Amino acid sequence: MSKTIIISNRLPLQLQIDNYTIKATPSVGGLATGMKSVHRDSNGVWIGWTGLTEEETPEELVDEVVAAAKKEQCVPVSLTEKDINGFYYGFSNRTIWPLFHYFMEYTEFEKESYQTYVEVNKKYANVVLENIEEGDTVWVHDYQLMLLPELIKKERPDVQIGFFLHIPFPSYEVFRTLPWRVEILKGLLGSDLIGFHTYDYQRHFLSSVSRILRQEVSFNEITLKDRIVTVNSYPMGIDYEKFSEAAAKHDAAKNQSELQRRLDLHIDSTPDAKMILSIDRLDYSKGIANRIRAYEYFLEKYPEFKEKVRLVMLAVPSRSNVPQYQLLKKEVDELVGRINGKFATVSWTPIWYFYRSMPFENLIDLYTTCDVALLTPIRDGMNLVAKEYVATRTDKTGVLILSEMAGAAQEMSEALIINPNNFEEIADALKQAMEMPEAEQIKRNKFLQKRLKRYNVEKWAHDFMHSLEDTAHKSDIVKAIRMRQDQEEEMFNAYKASQKRILFLDYDGTLRGFVNNPEDASPDEELLELTKTIHSQENTEVVIISGRDRHTLGTWWQDVPITLIAEHGVWKRPVGGEWAVTENLKNDWMETVRPILEKYVDRTAGTFIEEKNYSLAWHYRNADPDLGEKRASELSTVLKELSANNELGVLDGNKVLEIKDSTIHKGKAVTKHIFGKDYTFKFAIGDDWTDEYMFHDLPDDAFTIKVGLQKTAAKYYVDDTDRVRDLLKKFAAS
Repeated sequence: MSKTIIISNRLPLQLQIDNYTIKATPSVGGLATGMKSVHRDSNGVWIGWTGLTEEETPEELVDEVVAAAKKEQCVPVSLTEKDINGFYYGFSNRTIWPLFHYFMEYTEFEKESYQTYVEVNKKYANVVLENIEEGDTVWVHDYQLMLLPELIKKERPDVQIGFFLHIPFPSYEVFRTLPWRVEILKGLLGSDLIGFHTYDYQRHFLSSVSRILRQEVSFNEITLKDRIVTVNSYPMGIDYEKFSEAAAKHDAAKNQSELQRRLDLHIDSTPDAKMILSIDRLDYSKGIANRIRAYEYFLEKYPEFKEKVRLVMLAVPSRSNVPQYQLLKKEVDELVGRINGKFATVSWTPIWYFYRSMPFENLIDLYTTCDVALLTPIRDGMNLVAKEYVATRTDKTGVLILSEMAGAAQEMSEALIINPNNFEEIADALKQAMEMPEAEQIKRNKFLQKRLKRYNVEKWAHDFMHSLEDTAHKSDIVKAIRMRQDQEEEMFNAYKASQKRILFLDYDGTLRGFVNNPEDASPDEELLELTKTIHSQENTEVVIISGRDRHTLGTWWQDVPITLIAEHGVWKRPVGGEWAVTENLKNDWMETVRPILEKYVDRTAGTFIEEKNYSLAWHYRNADPDLGEKRASELSTVLKELSANNELGVLDGNKVLEIKDSTIHKGKAVTKHIFGKDYTFKFAIGDDWTDEYMFHDLPDDAFTIKVGLQKTAAKYYVDDTDRVRDLLKKFAAS
């Protein structure tokens, strides 16, 4: 029975060694809750680190640790203290975390830490590969394991792999500073589906893929040589019912916690006062220090609220061994002390500050009692605290003030959205929250609760898994099928049995890979020899058919006795013959079009014009990918409008726009060439849109092959130019 394999840095377990016995406690909340239907309810397996290093685990208890994890449908990855220091505390949290949250001043680029990150990702991959079976689906989570999808896909290309990033993905300008940016992107592209919390993160990722890897991006799809990777946004929800029901029970409970009694005492002593809640991990990305300063500014700007508000601030300890976090704690401690000393009275302390973790029951105390939630992260992938606060407001009162830099802000527009760096805006939002009529609070929270209840964490997991299943059918949009071994054998058997054979070969992107300078794409010695060998076979003809100009093509192939067709069919050089024009064409239109192309060259760095006898081509392979595509679309529209009343056509090739006589194309050239000749084996191969005419116009019995996974009229496709070279070698050997 097929299963889903979930992989994260940590297992959803708390494992403890007590007096040489293992105690396993399942984690609750967050990802563990969201994945419950995928993990426990559907034969899933969760792979991750137990939280115990190899040094902390006695050798005689290793098997017991594995057994304890197995009882909870988990498989442990064994890591050393060195692994954790380099992989988790090092590269993950001193490089990726600050960089992806735009704190470049805290980002460290240590080669040794990255090497440990690679080694640990390989350890995870080995455990996954040991547990994977045919038909299984893999879902990898978060920034600690960004190399893992590629490592799995290399060994098991048949497996569907999903990846979800739970933190922001930065803009291209920030991401490009990472020395290992190519490796990280390629690692992620081992996935079939990549998920982010918001469209902004998705857009940043696609931009980096396009600009750094120069991969073709169309809307939310990346076309690789053998498959299509889908990228989409899935805003993570919460376990709404858990928080809503806990809040309802809390309201009805007779026995109160010590914290709730203190909160109630505050309410009883100052019934008109309001409480503002702040809950975060102590992390520089959360904007805690700025939040305290903004609160101070609020008290100074609106002194009428002194003794009428109190900031209840919970900072949960986090990564306390990292220097930046130690400095942050010192700063927060000093700010709280200074502001309390500055504003406090005998009966009022402006800030209640807790530096600790709190049990779930106490979180509910805070959520249900505080009138306002003030959450102002500088950067935050989602911020589930905002959603939890709204879910616990059983009477629908309460005001959420939320940073626009939190992923949650995009789906919680009814909150008071603020810029976390704008103290004026935060102070005004606090005043608005204090004075907001109850009817308006209820109206806003009604919409928020309805949305959060519908799109909860289980819905998030279900939607992602459903999309991952759909990616298995993405390549179905391509008419061609990848050429299998049996189809290849069928083609070569037909070739051997044939009495008269012809092969039409496109050049750029087919026989030769693309290069930045088109003049550097000359054929290598092996290609020349292979072509000679094939053409020398009895009753076999090889035709190079290209968009290249005749001079370049003629020079490169001058010593090879084959037919050459240049400029998509304008010129033809038969074996042993001279170049001749195939049609009576005009080129006086070029004087009108050339200045337009020159204007686009001037405006778009990295582009150039290629002038042929009867066509002009604007190349943009070396331009910025986004700008190149925009300019190409714009130029295509201009040229099509210009050519509407004559016989000119615009060919949209691979990073090139070519304008020429619309009556000339490769389809017409190949049909004229084979007309009246009794070829019993016909073969054509090409990589771009200009070759579609050839595939379409050749007879149905022709073997037509597209290079690359694209929508095509060809019968088959192969992955790349290396695969084309393999086919040529087999033709030569036949």
